[in-house]
Amino acid sequence: MIPRGAISADSHVSEPPNCYIDFIDPKYRADAPRIETMPDGHDVYVIKDLKRNVPLALLDGAGWSIPERKARVDKIKFEDTRLAGWNPKARAAEMDRDGIAAEILYASVGMALCTHPDPEYKNACMQAYNRWLQQFCEGLPNRLFGLAMTAVRDVDSAIEDFRRAKEMGFVGMMMPGEPVHEDYDHPSYDALWECASDLGLPICFHILTSKSGGMSRRSNPFRGHSMNSFMTIIRAVQDVVGMMVLGGVFERHPKLKLVCAEGDAGWMPHYMYRMDHAAKFNVVGGLLRGLSKLPSEYLKSNVWMTFQDDWIAFETAHLMNYRQLIWANDFPHTDSTWPKSQELLKEHAGVLTEAQRQAIMRDNAAQLFNLPAGNESWQMNRMAAE
Repeated sequence: MIPRGAISADSHVSEPPNCYIDFIDPKYRADAPRIETMPDGHDVYVIKDLKRNVPLALLDGAGWSIPERKARVDKIKFEDTRLAGWNPKARAAEMDRDGIAAEILYASVGMALCTHPDPEYKNACMQAYNRWLQQFCEGLPNRLFGLAMTAVRDVDSAIEDFRRAKEMGFVGMMMPGEPVHEDYDHPSYDALWECASDLGLPICFHILTSKSGGMSRRSNPFRGHSMNSFMTIIRAVQDVVGMMVLGGVFERHPKLKLVCAEGDAGWMPHYMYRMDHAAKFNVVGGLLRGLSKLPSEYLKSNVWMTFQDDWIAFETAHLMNYRQLIWANDFPHTDSTWPKSQELLKEHAGVLTEAQRQAIMRDNAAQLFNLPAGNESWQMNRMAAE
């Protein structure tokens, strides 16, 4: 049983040097993702055929100030990263410090792998990651719950990945923003969505896992200031959600659960309005071909959203289905609220009722991912400590 406390619905691991090398199919071992030292002395993750390396400072940026974070980018070595990123026993102490009872775990380097151009190489890397992650989660049972990765090379292989993930004890699937063939609303994927529904595995789309809104500026064009590229991150996950809703995926598979991870949630009320507005503008009554309900109804029943310090999500919770809002601390990434999550929640979540707080901080994630958690207040551990 998960101990009392908040559940982070989107936390990450920092894949260690042996993650891919030791666990990958020997055929790909020589080209497995690996940590290399740059000429100026700092370490990066290098992935075959990807031009941009993955800086370790981005994987382990939680709790650092802006000047500290910038100073670490060109200096950090793997041994400088927090043990908690890849050691489950060390992880427990950092979770306790932040008032976190349990975490749903996403990959870090794996986000970049989602956009890799070679499906077979991508699959080999993701299978290696899954093997490593299984051991990591087993090191802290009932507190660490992993999402398996799938390359979605085709429908049949993806179904095998889903079934294997369930057998390995994973609670959901981390999906690439784009599949290899067609798109996810194509009828050929219906067998996969039926499998996901039957297995009770939510499909999870994290930011930075699509070629648009991805880690590469070459595939993530922007206008004006470079920070403008940041805005495309949320747009990419919105595109996935809109494609699935308007493509009738949830009409055909009403039990399918989709997670929009780290894309915030405060935009959802307007997004629901805008989608319904477009439907009503084009079709009398707003019922698009292949849909029996307005688009917003599918968003309320089939789409969950993770967020960290998006206080607007709390303010507008009454305008959407708050039972599909799932809070996260994003540890140990740069966007993480660690180690001040409880402090921020006390400030931001004051507009919620106790029932809403209980749901958003704990129960929604527990129910979505079928976690062994009782209906116990997320605040109790913190209050007892104080």
